[in-house]
Amino acid sequence: MEGLIGLMNRIQRACTALGDHGGGGDLPTLWESLPTIAVVGGQSSGKSSVLESIVGTDFLPRGSGIVTRRPLVLQLHQTDDGSQEYAEFLHLPKRRFTDFALVRQEIADETDRLTGKTKQISPVPIHLSIYSPKVVNLTLIDLPGLTKVAVEGQSESIVQDIENMVRSYVDKPNCIILAISPANQDIATSDAIKLAKEVDPTGERTFGVVTKLDLMDKGTNALDVLEGRAYRLQNPWVGIVNRSQADINRRVDMMSAREKEREYFESSPDYAHLASRMGSEYLAKLLSQHLESVIKARIPSITAVINKTIDELESELDTIGRAVAADPGAQLYTILDLCRAFDRVFKEHLDGGRPGGDRIYGVFDHKLPAAIKKLPFDRYLSVQNVKKVVSEADGYQPHLIAPEQGYRRLIGTGLTYFRGPAEATVDAVHAVLKELVRKSIGETEQLRRFPTLQAAIATAANEALERFREDGRSTALRLVEMEATYPTADFFRNRPHDPPAADASGKAGAKNPPAESQVPVDRYGDGHYRTIATNVSQYIRMVGDELMKTIPKAAVHCQVREAKRSLLNHFYVQIGKKEAGEFGHLLDEDPAMMERRQQCWKRLELYKSARDEIDSVAWSSGR
Repeated sequence: MEGLIGLMNRIQRACTALGDHGGGGDLPTLWESLPTIAVVGGQSSGKSSVLESIVGTDFLPRGSGIVTRRPLVLQLHQTDDGSQEYAEFLHLPKRRFTDFALVRQEIADETDRLTGKTKQISPVPIHLSIYSPKVVNLTLIDLPGLTKVAVEGQSESIVQDIENMVRSYVDKPNCIILAISPANQDIATSDAIKLAKEVDPTGERTFGVVTKLDLMDKGTNALDVLEGRAYRLQNPWVGIVNRSQADINRRVDMMSAREKEREYFESSPDYAHLASRMGSEYLAKLLSQHLESVIKARIPSITAVINKTIDELESELDTIGRAVAADPGAQLYTILDLCRAFDRVFKEHLDGGRPGGDRIYGVFDHKLPAAIKKLPFDRYLSVQNVKKVVSEADGYQPHLIAPEQGYRRLIGTGLTYFRGPAEATVDAVHAVLKELVRKSIGETEQLRRFPTLQAAIATAANEALERFREDGRSTALRLVEMEATYPTADFFRNRPHDPPAADASGKAGAKNPPAESQVPVDRYGDGHYRTIATNVSQYIRMVGDELMKTIPKAAVHCQVREAKRSLLNHFYVQIGKKEAGEFGHLLDEDPAMMERRQQCWKRLELYKSARDEIDSVAWSSGR
């Protein structure tokens, strides 16, 4: 059985392959909940040598200055004794490396692909898996070495950039910190310990590693550090003896180097009593045991993340919708169901369940009265214009008493001014309805995956709204024409048609004046035409008040009500006439939505598989 660490390695690799390793997605990621070990140290602290000692193979690029310029996520998989060791890169999934010199070259080349052949860095990790009988199951993340000064070819911000990159890993509570410090440097000045102390002040997550013990000045040792007196951690310090540059140049293999390291500790007068707890082999086993215990302790929280994400992925799939059926009958049902879903959202806008329908009332309550108020009746009913209209209506024979034809012409022409507000009201309602169609399509979750059907529904709905607008316009204008063609006679029968007569003293309105005191009325003077203008104005105002009530009724009856009742009826008829093979075209999905569903399915399968396997391995390991 591969054990918990082997399983976690496999899950982490699957997460990474799916892009499910953090980075600001909407859903939590399994990767972020799994424990990891980050290797932290200053440049030239011996980080690469420690990693190669743990792996037992030369595989890392070497050189002076900054060599590690991208994070390296290293997953170690223990295989059966006698099996051939090999390596695989996530970015080259079909290629297996058995020559580790080529692994070293690929790390360098892949780094250069992002950073160029410069000394710049990149936070994008390289993922490498090594399968070998010489390793223990372990996941390590090698990070660029901390530095204090930017050298030539590096930006001035590189010191802070590297620290920020390292912090992005070690800040996470699930990260175990492997802090590398050289023995020939005062532990108080160790970059790795300084950073670890800031992010893990209790030392609970930190393992201290002291390298280059064999390079210390004669008469000195690192016992104060290794025995926890110089800086105490909750986990034991481990000393490492790296291969010398001469050993590297002579290509001394790692197995020989491990044996030499073991002999050094066993024969050292300073460290012999600690020999069983020193060396790269012990460090690898210690980290593997600790990582497994951490994973085992966190299984409940990891499982909780998995279950929560499974629920959210299934909910997202329900929102996106399942794959479209190939059967024409099922496709037709899907189309009609999507139309009904859109229609429900549209009606919710009109009925107040969603915002937008209130704008129609705003047209009736504000825009229509304002438009009527702006009509130029003052100019139209000026004395000069009234005189002109009445004169033209009289023709060759002036009116004798009341200018009947003049009144009718003034009223008929004046009422035509209401055509503008009537049409504007219908157009404004149409604009609101059209906007609500657009919003409703966008808000119908099930439709988002079908851009072709969205366009077809929008076209059909807008065509229907155009028909409703024409009906609304003709009805509203008919209301205006009815008022213009048949004035209310009773209104004028009780109205004065001439200015009041003046009594002998010149006061108007004398009651029952004597016949000899009456002054003849000038039926062609300005006062006479002013009275006509007043009467017509009052009548037009009365009609305007009535139209402010009836025009909205026409718009609601012909446009709003019909939109609620039969917006897509014509579309349904057209759908019924289509050939079965044409339904698939309407259900062409947005490629981005198809990709989103596919990713959801893959993640869902990964998480369900991980849940089952974690549970199985956890029980078998004695959870």
